[in-house]
Amino acid sequence: MQILRLGSTTCIHWMAAAVSIAICVIASATLAQDKSTSAAQTTPSWAYPLIVPEQGVPSAPPDDESAPRHVPGTEAVYTLKQIHDGFNIVDWHPDDHAAMPDVVAHGRKPDMRGCGMCHLPNGQGRPESGSLAGLPASYIVEQIANFRTGVRKSAEPKLLTPTLMVGIAKDVNDAEVEAAARYFSGIAYKPWTRVVESAAAPKTHLAGGILVPVEPRVMEPLGQRIIEVPEDVERTSLHDSHSGFVAYVPIGSVKKGGELVTTGGAKVVAGKIVAGKTIQCGICHGPDLKGLGNIPRIAGSSPSYTFRQLYDFQHGARSGPDAELMKAAVANLTDDDMLSIVAYLASRTP
Repeated sequence: MQILRLGSTTCIHWMAAAVSIAICVIASATLAQDKSTSAAQTTPSWAYPLIVPEQGVPSAPPDDESAPRHVPGTEAVYTLKQIHDGFNIVDWHPDDHAAMPDVVAHGRKPDMRGCGMCHLPNGQGRPESGSLAGLPASYIVEQIANFRTGVRKSAEPKLLTPTLMVGIAKDVNDAEVEAAARYFSGIAYKPWTRVVESAAAPKTHLAGGILVPVEPRVMEPLGQRIIEVPEDVERTSLHDSHSGFVAYVPIGSVKKGGELVTTGGAKVVAGKIVAGKTIQCGICHGPDLKGLGNIPRIAGSSPSYTFRQLYDFQHGARSGPDAELMKAAVANLTDDDMLSIVAYLASRTP
């Protein structure tokens, strides 16, 4: 995949729209871009974006819930009221996949909304929820069990999505888990995140669990962060499963990450191989990083989501027998190492 490189003065117009998600009713709030914003937050705020109430809520005109909405590539028409209904998941592109099982399309009232609300009907997902398409069914079942038993948590206790998943895992029954796992594993994952190496990124705020550019659009120094935003804010707000994301990553991070992923950081010194900080990712995840057996694919994955998983492993928020190998793999990595690794992984074709 070609990696684009942008200078700090590049400007791209973004459509102004609020991103919403019915499973978690969250007020939009300005997101500070470094750890100093909240004295209580010790996790990297670009990867674990939290609502910052004291900074206020961006003003926006009220939406007409009953107005017809459209997205490219389909003649389907939905209203915002329908789009926000977590018990009747809208599906703009039903030909992409088999018929959704009830747990994906409707969930179970009153508390368990359909899986398709966050993960989308085709399983492509979003940076806050992750992609399920094409994952091994047994892996999906295992992760729900880990949420249920508490061995999978988040290193940031104030992050909403993992908390929601713990509640969902306790509400969903085994038959529903199996049905969802079989369904999502049968869908091919497609390229979803465009990686752009850049010195700058859009200034963002948090809306509906994801980062979106502020309007009017302003670019700011990227530093050692990854900023992942919708390619088209309006289409993402309408839950269009054909509209993906763009990730701004530091210049040079893809190359550095590729070295860590493919060699573990090992080097030849005076004719001898000196072990690196980690091991080659392909040993477990397959030579093409598209998964191996019950081990998930990591090629083409959301970089902010994948960074959280590495950070969670490193800080003990994900445990259990299958987590021990990952804990060893990330033990000696810095935050910048993990940032580079996920930038490289996101740039690979899934």
